[in-house]
Amino acid sequence: MVHQAVTRLAALLGEPGGQGDTVDWEELARTTGLRLPADYRDFVTLYGGGELDDYLGVSTPPVAGSPYGSLLDALDFDPREEPVALAGTNPEDLEKRRLLRFASSANGDVVFWLCEARDPDSWDIVVFKRQARYGEERWIRFDLGFGEFLLATLSGTLPGPFSDGGFAEPPHSYRSWRQLV
Repeated sequence: MVHQAVTRLAALLGEPGGQGDTVDWEELARTTGLRLPADYRDFVTLYGGGELDDYLGVSTPPVAGSPYGSLLDALDFDPREEPVALAGTNPEDLEKRRLLRFASSANGDVVFWLCEARDPDSWDIVVFKRQARYGEERWIRFDLGFGEFLLATLSGTLPGPFSDGGFAEPPHSYRSWRQLV
């Protein structure tokens, strides 16, 4: 059964233009200690790594031939260590926490999971705005998961997650790396 957020994303994006990526999620967890959110796993299985509206590149774990398989390259903490939730809400402190990059925008903004809970389905989203406006925070935390973050961004209900408007008006599209190479 596909995660409901991915089902709603598929309604916005349409059927995948090609095949998704095959990742052995259990093997990934066994060898690296990294477990990833269910909505993200379902999205990668359905759509694969690629680009949303030619604006947001979504990374995956290594997939043969994919230039979007850099998710593990961005892993700079040991997932086997118990996460420790840090106190404090200062946005600048977010960069010192357990972050895992999974997407980046055409303008150099970076989207992370805040990996401070044992359950990956409860990870929040953190965005680093490369070109924040004067007085605007560069680091922004959203109490949303992967699928809900994309849905809110595409529908326009999430105010300003990126340095610029980012996404065009509907219809939205997703192209897997196979369609881009």
